[in-house]
Amino acid sequence: MAAATRSLLKNRKALFTKKVFHAQIALTVRQDKVPILSGDGPYNAQARKWLEDHFKAPLVVLTPSCTAALEMSMLLMEVKPGDEVIVPSFTFSSTATAVVLVGATPVFVDCDPQTLNIDPEKIKHAITPKTKGIIVMHYAGISCNMMRINQITQAQNLFVVEDAAQCIGALYNNHQIGTQSAAAAFSFHQTKNISCGEGGCLVVNDPQLLERAQIIRDKGTNRQQFFQGQVDKYTWMDVGSSYLMSDLQADYLLGQLKKLNIITKKRRSVWQAYHDGVQELEEQKLLQRMHVPDGAYINGHIYYFLMPTPALAETAIRKLQEKGIKATGHYVPLHNSPAGKKYGRVSGEIKHASDCASRLVRLPINPEMTNEEVSLIIQTTKDLIIILS
Repeated sequence: MAAATRSLLKNRKALFTKKVFHAQIALTVRQDKVPILSGDGPYNAQARKWLEDHFKAPLVVLTPSCTAALEMSMLLMEVKPGDEVIVPSFTFSSTATAVVLVGATPVFVDCDPQTLNIDPEKIKHAITPKTKGIIVMHYAGISCNMMRINQITQAQNLFVVEDAAQCIGALYNNHQIGTQSAAAAFSFHQTKNISCGEGGCLVVNDPQLLERAQIIRDKGTNRQQFFQGQVDKYTWMDVGSSYLMSDLQADYLLGQLKKLNIITKKRRSVWQAYHDGVQELEEQKLLQRMHVPDGAYINGHIYYFLMPTPALAETAIRKLQEKGIKATGHYVPLHNSPAGKKYGRVSGEIKHASDCASRLVRLPINPEMTNEEVSLIIQTTKDLIIILS
């Protein structure tokens, strides 16, 4: 089995991020059919329209990255120095950096050990008179408990922004993730299910934020009103930055968006094979599988399991990589990071984020994996974990 695994995976390395290349994109570029390379060209318009229809949102703006979308959301929510924004400790740095860049303080709280998403009850206890709002992050394309989170925040008149970087194609109670808040940020980075290399978008759900969102994204000007013939000149109106995606990237993105259902179906198939494949190991208490709550429809972005100890997780990752399987861990909880200690503060005890992060093992997943590859990865993983036990 080991020899077969090495032979099959030697060149492919069971990559996390093998993208589906849309042939029409190459043809479009070769024939020089992208008339505008900067933002706000025809492919931007088509991709935005596709996303607005997908999310049933009044406005979607394409951005250079999900990080940029999160930064834009903090300007949109008028977060200022002296404010606090509650964030999960178990998340990517961009979630907290967006808060710090506007001079506010990220307040780190613990996760739910079942889903690794932010614990709503920890949010409740972290609220102070300085709290302006919450950024939640939906890990692995599995939604946070938005019903409970919205109950808490609405009672306190706090905003909610969703870091939905991993969530394109995932649902929560039959709603697209990213539609249960004022705004939501998505990623189209190389590592995501849908990619244009670098890119993202901000889904704006609150109608009261639409006009200002257009101003912030375009250097703080009312240039969009100028383009629409509403003013004869455009001028500086508010704070903002250049949060535009180039039309060449939008062309690439549009080709992938049109394949979202196909890509999601393939990734879900790999995810389910992994989940079924390691069930026996969970029954033997050799690992803990991902937990998918009722109402969650996964998009197959990540498959992970938790080993019993950090040492076993580190060994499993190293041994799988030696066999050509690119297994990895994931985030170092932000409250333990140098920048987290410098710029943020902790609310309550954070034990689950640290514990789960230290025991987490991710298996590679992409839509072009063959059944043979998936089967070999499952068998190799099972054999290794049994040996380690």
